[in-house]
Amino acid sequence: MTPSTEIAPDLAAHIAIAVSIFCALMTLAGLVYMVLTLRAGRSFTHHWRAHPLTALATAPTVTLLKPLKGVDARMYAGLRSHCLQQYAGRYEILFGVSSLEDPAVAEIDRLRAEFPELAIRVLECPERLGTSGKVSNLAQMLPHALGEILLVNDSDILVSPHYLARVVAGFTPRGKKKVGMVTTPYLGASAKGHGLLSRIEALGIATEFFPSVLTARMLEGGLRFGLGSTLAMPRTVLEEIGGFAPLTEHLADDYELGARIYRAGYAIELVPEIVETIVPRYTLRGFCDHQLRWMRSVRDSRRAGYLGVAVTYVIAWALATCVASGFELWSFTLLSVALLARVAVALSIGVGILRDEQVLRDIWLLPLRDCIGLLLWAWSYAGDTVVWRGERFHLRRGILHRS
Repeated sequence: MTPSTEIAPDLAAHIAIAVSIFCALMTLAGLVYMVLTLRAGRSFTHHWRAHPLTALATAPTVTLLKPLKGVDARMYAGLRSHCLQQYAGRYEILFGVSSLEDPAVAEIDRLRAEFPELAIRVLECPERLGTSGKVSNLAQMLPHALGEILLVNDSDILVSPHYLARVVAGFTPRGKKKVGMVTTPYLGASAKGHGLLSRIEALGIATEFFPSVLTARMLEGGLRFGLGSTLAMPRTVLEEIGGFAPLTEHLADDYELGARIYRAGYAIELVPEIVETIVPRYTLRGFCDHQLRWMRSVRDSRRAGYLGVAVTYVIAWALATCVASGFELWSFTLLSVALLARVAVALSIGVGILRDEQVLRDIWLLPLRDCIGLLLWAWSYAGDTVVWRGERFHLRRGILHRS
């Protein structure tokens, strides 16, 4: 036997030990993160129990700005929910389309016929001011808005009748800083028949994305960005940061808008008013494109924090530890603890705070969600291409560049 044949098995054994130790350490880091997430959930709940929402002395006029393109699944139900608001003040809804030939205009006409007493207007926004068609429309809609408070959300958002009242109540002064933005949690509704990939994405929103938002809120002493489910701000604050026009090249316009308001010295309030967005039926390609667009957006917006996202997939790391260790008994103990911690977060935040009943239905998918999530996280570093509404862009420092 030659020296080289003796060294090879030893080297392989040392590599296996090193890999199992690395995976075990990543699992332990993930468990620490799960504990922090549970604390963040309790902090959020206790805050709003101690400081419940109270209405402002006078109800300001609100303008809801909704840029539209095409007709999304369940869009009309979402639009209709905005017309059923129990709000003490006046509000109007402005819809922005790039062309009056857009199919969404027919849905707006239907809405106006059903609610003739409401101030509902549709605006044509023909100019393309940047790569983001959505923000381009918002910039052209802004001069026509009458409200003191401006509220932007996505076309398919479904809200409760108390949505507007509770969002506006979020501007009640609570600390040293004046509130410059109010945003809300959201859950993803995966309709029956939308398939496994849709259910996996919805599960990720409730048990992965929103817990990370709460953890950032706790560790950073408050939220420093906005969520696209709701972006409400006083007109004066928006004007102070330059309006929507500077954001027309940004992919994560919701994040950037909130970040600019925070940097201007204002607080961002995450109020406990949960809204719902629809998760569409995906092909495998569509699912990967959507997940990578979101991940690369976060990567470019929060580079240091995004590195830490890897440890959040604690079940995947625990499974890798089992394989790398040769299925040693201790690795199964670690896997059991990881599963328990992940389920605890899912139930505490996904069900307890978001009240997402789909989590109970799909909780068995958590190991698959973590494995897919870790693979996509690694893949997100392999390039800078994102696909958005059928268009392909390169993403550099949060800015969209046409391919």
